[in-house]
Amino acid sequence: MSADFIVITTAILVAVPCALLGTLLVLRQMAMIGDAISHAVLPGIVFAFFISESLGALTSLIGAAVFGLLCAVLIEALKNTGRVKEDSSIGIVFTALFALGVFLISRFAGSVHLDLQHVLYGEIAFSPLNSLIIGGVNLGPISFWTLGVVTVIAVSFVLLFYKELKIATFDAGLAAAVGLSPVLVHYLLMGAVSITVVGAFDSVGAILVVAFLIAPAATAYLLTEQLWRMMALAVALGTLSAVSGYYFAAFLDVSISGMMATMTGFLFILALLFSPSHGLAAAFSRRRENRRIFSRDLLLSRIGTLGEKTTEEELARSLGWERRKISRSLDEALRGGFIVRPSSGEVAATRKGRDAARERAGSLA
Repeated sequence: MSADFIVITTAILVAVPCALLGTLLVLRQMAMIGDAISHAVLPGIVFAFFISESLGALTSLIGAAVFGLLCAVLIEALKNTGRVKEDSSIGIVFTALFALGVFLISRFAGSVHLDLQHVLYGEIAFSPLNSLIIGGVNLGPISFWTLGVVTVIAVSFVLLFYKELKIATFDAGLAAAVGLSPVLVHYLLMGAVSITVVGAFDSVGAILVVAFLIAPAATAYLLTEQLWRMMALAVALGTLSAVSGYYFAAFLDVSISGMMATMTGFLFILALLFSPSHGLAAAFSRRRENRRIFSRDLLLSRIGTLGEKTTEEELARSLGWERRKISRSLDEALRGGFIVRPSSGEVAATRKGRDAARERAGSLA
């Protein structure tokens, strides 16, 4: 296998589970829980080293997973006290746990090589160099095995509990009424997120994991409103970010992880600007159209108030509009068949125009 293939596949194996679970987190307004878990696992890695006296992948993974789940439990418990909101509880718990990890390393493991830089930023370019060797047999990159298991777990979790996740996400009260436990569903989701984050951060770093967890899901949220489409679109966007980010990084000779994360942000900006339903361009166009329609209907109403026929000058004085604005509105109304001009300077509403004015007056009543 070529190094290009290994790096791109590793990134895709991170993007797929992160996109699926990230969609649920975005809908639950818990997007930053992934960032919290990715930092909170540090003391778990340290404690795993203290217990096993080894920095092996398995012991580190177990320790990190335990503290990832602990982070989710503490955040929920702190939120349920009613004293702090969820965003505050996330910030309090993950900074406290991360600080605990840094303290333990500086105080008790100063001579041990625990690479915090690698944990946070990762280096996906090294994935082709780390192979799984059992009995002298090279079984391929470790990232394939680790992230393959993570992807299978995440995909299976979403497929098996899709209905439960959907109901508990959109209407926790209905979930409880039909016999589901929203709390149990929440902790199952947090467990899946913890496994995904912990399984992925060693290969690609916490920052890229968070980027794949939030940005593709947030982008898909701007483009569709159906859950299954949102998940599918998030997976496609995450995959596109991974592939395009790799080739842009190779072309520009920059960080692969950084460029992949940059591509997730670039795709989000495109959706934010040009989404047909939620994009800024569409919102601007709708506001402009609403203003145009409102001006036209106000013009027609004023024509009716002034009489069957009036002049541009009378309309301009009555409405307090500039001549340019009144001319533009009259031209639009004329093209729409709402008014006629029986003679030079005169304006009269057609039946269509009078109906539109009455409809506007009725909607405002």
